[in-house]
Amino acid sequence: MDSTKKKKNTKTFGFDFSNIKGDMFGGITAGIVALPLALAFGVSSGLGPSAGLYGAIFVSFFAALFGGTNTQISGPTAPMTAVSMVVIAGIVATFDGDIGNALPAILIVFLLAGLMQIGLGLIGLGKYIRYIPYPVVSGFMTAIGVIILVTQILPSVGYYPKEDVGLVNQFKPQAEEIILHKILKDEAGEGILVLEDFKQTINLAEHITEDQILKESQSLANSEASGVIGAIKVLPRALANINWLELLLALGTILIIFGFKRITTKIPSTLVALLVMSSIAIGFGLNYRPIEEIPGGLPIPNFGIFTNFSFNSISPYILTALTLALLGAIDSLLTSVVADNMTKTKHNPNKELVGQGIGNSVAAIFGGIPGAGATIRTVVNINAGGKTRLSGMMAGVLLLVILLALGPVASQIPAAVLAGILITVGIGVMDYKGLKAIPYMPRPEVIIMLVVLILSSVWNLVYAVGVGLIIASLMFMKKIGDVTAERSSVESFDRSKAWPDEITIPKSIKEDIFIKHIRGPLFFGSTNYFQQLVKQIPDKTSTIIIRMGRMPYIDQSGLYAMEDVLVDLAKQGKTVLLVSVLKQPRYMLERIDIIPDLIPTEQVFDNFANCLAWVKENVEDEVYTNNIAKI
Repeated sequence: MDSTKKKKNTKTFGFDFSNIKGDMFGGITAGIVALPLALAFGVSSGLGPSAGLYGAIFVSFFAALFGGTNTQISGPTAPMTAVSMVVIAGIVATFDGDIGNALPAILIVFLLAGLMQIGLGLIGLGKYIRYIPYPVVSGFMTAIGVIILVTQILPSVGYYPKEDVGLVNQFKPQAEEIILHKILKDEAGEGILVLEDFKQTINLAEHITEDQILKESQSLANSEASGVIGAIKVLPRALANINWLELLLALGTILIIFGFKRITTKIPSTLVALLVMSSIAIGFGLNYRPIEEIPGGLPIPNFGIFTNFSFNSISPYILTALTLALLGAIDSLLTSVVADNMTKTKHNPNKELVGQGIGNSVAAIFGGIPGAGATIRTVVNINAGGKTRLSGMMAGVLLLVILLALGPVASQIPAAVLAGILITVGIGVMDYKGLKAIPYMPRPEVIIMLVVLILSSVWNLVYAVGVGLIIASLMFMKKIGDVTAERSSVESFDRSKAWPDEITIPKSIKEDIFIKHIRGPLFFGSTNYFQQLVKQIPDKTSTIIIRMGRMPYIDQSGLYAMEDVLVDLAKQGKTVLLVSVLKQPRYMLERIDIIPDLIPTEQVFDNFANCLAWVKENVEDEVYTNNIAKI
């Protein structure tokens, strides 16, 4: 009795404090694991390490507070960062490479993605995420790995395109052309540019500085080297200008991450690599390249996303925001399933989406990159003793403390070390299970996976997923149509193929009856087979029986296909009988008046026995009368 009361009293303000020690230890452990990844993902995104850290703090805290999975640890993940890179690079390019001016537009897209996630949860779409085909997910995840792996080769060898003088100089003529075009465009917009007077235009052109040209050239060089294709293009230049110190720092990081796991998994190998390689670089006073400075103090909301908001700047990225929202939903809910299996609990998918959406929305306001449920961090939390949402909140609080106390120290971390960490992330995120199964998978599924993989890697992550889903849907519809057709027999009455209750049809009328069995749904993927019905009916057949007891569903395409067939049969003077019409098909047939206009109600039967009685009474008498007339 006392113990029961004690357990009840552990809940305060909706929080369960019965496992406070385990939750604290789990959250602290997960936070430590998250630290190097948050910094690395921030750098990879293009917004800098502080953006990754802010994202980890706010997404972790608020997703745990409002989410539907007690043990989930959230934060920036590889897939979310890869899509964020696309958003950031695209918007920065439209702002002439000025990330400061582009930041409000970038963050409003991230905010929009968070709000979309909240909307997905509120309308109850969480339970439908699991219906996304595995080949699409597999191809996408492997592509994420390829993108991270290839794009991190350049910083791991100490090569930065905008610092390559030879590469930058190649873009100077193009940079001058772009600057002149902007001048002409601005003046045309202000009504200054007229054919009679080019004086002001010429004056502005004469005052273009070398710094302006250099800045535009560097922006173009960066753009040229972005993405998988860009990284491959400049790879020969990178290999010709290797910074051996940066390469050794990256290789040392990779070796420690993979090697330390063989010694023990109780201590995160990523954190060990970060501490060891950073200590070596700092302790020996090596001339390495540090990451961008992490600002000290509390994170400050970026209200510029509201005051400088422009719909035109984000309208091309609305679909991308939706992709971020869906990707975050998939990533988080898959992690929730893993957590359920480990803890023998059941998560609330819609509540989890709302929590993730709130976390990403708050993170965007504070300048953080978006995140999702992180599988490795969640597993670490559970294994360390985390059981309630306090653990996820604790992970966020720990990262905030690290930011406030160790921000200046973290700013001294070598950039090559984070590049090495990201290379191991890229290797780990690939779906090796799906790749190994390629020789044994059905060919259509292999095609879907490879299409998504290739298009995501070299073209566009957003469009690649869309193309993959369309191909998967078309192939699924084709397969279902084929299966429906295979299972559906179209035949005149034949005792050898008859169903048990059809054997009693009198032999005298078997040539006058044509029976159509429909098994499975009649939808747009299978209408072609149904439309062949008219061509297969012998001319001497007078009565067609369509048995629909195994047809649970008919869509609009199937409905109109059936109507066309029935109209053709009516023109030929043939009688159609419907048997065992289920609820949904009957409702659809009555909605467009197939019943009773084309098929009178008295020719629709609940079972075959009643239909057979009608046949014996009408068809048999008609045959008998026709035979007498011939005599």
